[in-house]
Amino acid sequence: MKIVKIYALPTCPHCMALKKYLNDNKIEFKNIDVEADEDAAKEIIKKTGQSGFPVIDIDGKITIGFSKEELKSLLK
Repeated sequence: MKIVKIYALPTCPHCMALKKYLNDNKIEFKNIDVEADEDAAKEIIKKTGQSGFPVIDIDGKITIGFSKEELKSLLK
């Protein structure tokens, strides 16, 4: 089983859409609220060089933003 972590903001519409998609498809994930966890936010920004959210980490493969097609490809 793949380990899915998402770095998200609680009020971000793309982040909410991503979480809904994962829940609707019964994909387990760990949500990291980057608004509440500043260290996690700094870490993921340093790792990606981007400050956009959501950031999805699937077994170490990182994608930024929410694209159903890209997500499906990474989950295969």
